[in-house]
Parts: sequence; C-alpha cells; structure tokens
Amino acid sequence: MISRLFNSIWHHIRYIPLLSALSISRGRAFDRRSRAFGALVGFVVRYFPIARSRVDRELCQVYPDMPRAEQLELCRDMGRNMGRTLFEILHCAEFQTLHSRNTVSGPGLEALEEAHAAGKGAIIVSGHFGQWEAIRSTLKARGMETGAVYRPQINRHYERRLFAGIEAGGKPILATGKIGTRALVRHIREGGFIAILLDEKYADGVRMPFLGHPALTSLVAAQLALKYDLPMIPAFGTRTGDGTQFDVEFDAAILPSDSLTMTQDFNDNLSARIHANPDQWYWMLRRWKGA
Repeated sequence: MISRLFNSIWHHIRYIPLLSALSISRGRAFDRRSRAFGALVGFVVRYFPIARSRVDRELCQVYPDMPRAEQLELCRDMGRNMGRTLFEILHCAEFQTLHSRNTVSGPGLEALEEAHAAGKGAIIVSGHFGQWEAIRSTLKARGMETGAVYRPQINRHYERRLFAGIEAGGKPILATGKIGTRALVRHIREGGFIAILLDEKYADGVRMPFLGHPALTSLVAAQLALKYDLPMIPAFGTRTGDGTQFDVEFDAAILPSDSLTMTQDFNDNLSARIHANPDQWYWMLRRWKGA
C-alpha cells in the first residue's frame, strides 16, 4: 500500500515539469508553442549535466574527434529538434492537420499505394530521426492509415499523454512484447500497414553495425516481411526550412533476401541520413549499450 502510494506521488512529481512546460505556451499558435518547447528542451540538453553527458557519450562513440564547441552546439540543436518532435507527437491531432506542408517523394509511396489497392499489408521502417510521425500523417491523408509499434512508458501520466498522441496518428497502436506481436501479425495479415522504429536497442537482438559500431538490433520487421511476403519500405521525415516543414521520403522497398541483409540495408540507410543531419537523430537511445 505504501509502495503504491509512493509510486503514485513520484509519478505525479516527475510529470509536473512536462505538464508545466506544455501549459505555459497554451493559447499561442501551434508553431510558436512547438518552437518554445523545443528551445526549452534544447536548453536542458545543452546545460544540464545528466542530459548532456548522456548525449556526449553517444556522440563520442561516433564522432570521437568532434571539437567540444561543435559537440555542445549539436547537443543544443538535437534537443531543440527532439523537443519539437515530442511536442508534435503529444499534439498529434493538431499536427495531422498540417500535412499539406510536407514535400512527399520516393518510389516507396507507389509501392504502398499498390499494396493498399490490392488489400495487402506493408511494413514501414524508420528511426528516431526528424519527425517520424510526418510519415504516418502523410499516409493517413492519402487514405492509408498506418498503425505503430511503441514501447510503453513506466510513468502512467507520460504513458497516457504519449499513447493518446501516437494513437491520433493512426491505429492500431501495439505495445512491444508477445501480446503486441500477435496483434501485429494479425493486423498485417489482414492487409494493415504498420510502422516500426528499428533504431532502438533490442535486448534479444543481433549485433549489427550501426553508425560504424555494433548495436543490438531487432530482425522482426524483416522476418515478418519475408514470412508474409510484404513490402518493407524505409521512410523518413526530415525537418527542413524553419523546422515546420518536412521532406517525407519513401525509399524503394528493401529487396527480399534474408533478415540480416535486409536489416543491415536499413541500418546503412539510416546511418547515412544521420551523418548528413546529425542534429535530427535522438542521441539518447543508448543504442550501443550491451552490445
């Protein structure tokens, strides 16, 4: 009883900073609120030691020779972009109405349209890069609602807000784990689309190169694509201009071969995009831990 009460109070306390930050700018235009929240997160990542050290550790892994001043600037810019991304996800219903800003390209979109017309499922793979919800927003606007796989949050207040935001982008929303996997299989076999972020550490994954270093990587997306003969389409929503527009690219489907080769193709694709725009990837995933 005491333990549950303590946990409940602690969940409230940890949620207060986010709630306060989201409430301060209430009433302003969407883009102004997004920029303000991004600036706040950028400040925290740049100047708070715990957050900065977590980013530093990952950056030093990939860019060991990066000058300190450049590293700190990247910390701040990454924080700004990730803050804006989080704000847009938490307000995803409003974000969905802005899909006309997106520049959409790539052969993968035609492949998805063909699969949808044929009543066939598809797997869209991406990472914590740019604004991944711009991908589902683009597909939903074209009549191809796409579900998502997500990792549940421990804090129930974060969980409630985050789940509601992700769900606004498209259903179904499936939690990681055995139950979620069974629902995922049922969904794609029935002709549904699903989006999976493949750049998180997966404890039971395979050690594969990512940004030049071994990282525990899930093969599930490729395995499902092969087993059920589904297109596996890499897609990315790169933030452009003043940060309110997105270049949504649907790459050609990864050629069917084996799960290791297909997943490595995706890793190489995402790695190249991160090198081109390092401030748009979330450098706090502890991607190489345990590998």
